Amino acid sequence: MRKLLAIDGLYITRRMYEANKDPDSPEKAEAAVRNTVAAMRKLLSMHQPTHVLPAFDFGGTTWRNEIHPRYRENRAPMPQALKDALPMLYERLHELGLHVVSQPGVEADDVIATVISRWLREDRGAAVVVANDKDTYILMAQGALFYEYFTGEWRDQAWVQEKYGVPPLHMPDLLALCGDDTDGVPGVTGIGVKKAAKLVQSYGDLDGIMAGAGILKDRIGETLRKEKELLFLSRDLVHLKTDVQLGITWKTLAYDMV
Repeated sequence: MRKLLAIDGLYITRRMYEANKDPDSPEKAEAAVRNTVAAMRKLLSMHQPTHVLPAFDFGGTTWRNEIHPRYRENRAPMPQALKDALPMLYERLHELGLHVVSQPGVEADDVIATVISRWLREDRGAAVVVANDKDTYILMAQGALFYEYFTGEWRDQAWVQEKYGVPPLHMPDLLALCGDDTDGVPGVTGIGVKKAAKLVQSYGDLDGIMAGAGILKDRIGETLRKEKELLFLSRDLVHLKTDVQLGITWKTLAYDMV
């Protein structure tokens, strides 16, 4: 049976780097590379994929910065030592038989969403995602399963529903409402995850919520009407592209266990 394993590479690598409390240095970066390769080997052994997508952020500005210049401005930059070690990591992954995909102008999440969506749309088999960004959970609505490497936890639609109060299909609506300080997604003033979940449960998607806001006379209704443009900007920022031109084929991502 065919199985696609999609991995957010920098999620693994940065966690490995940050787990080491030593000062930034080339040696620390090299250790992170070794540990990332070991993690990749473990994932390959565990999931036994026929196809593998190691997706990495390219760096620099993306289409999200074009519509919102303050996007990710509060996120700490990658340490230079780790950035310098990435070519070595890519080479090690190539030696494992993996084809690293890193596309300018988009994030790894967009690459993963594009490949996973096409894989499932073509009914090619199972799809497993190793990532930790909440916006990627919408892929569960298409049938993808999520595996959290550092806890060994499987995450599915029921997990998202229990944790966030909405199904994966409505995660973009929830995230647009409550925002994300780390990524610079503004959201709506005074709306956290619980309030956002209640609005989604009551009205559905953002269009339904804004239609309902027209009759709400309380503070939430007033704020939603006042910050409508920010709300829909936030929705655009948490939206995943599924049409990125990657220049790869399924043969490119095919993997043979050795």
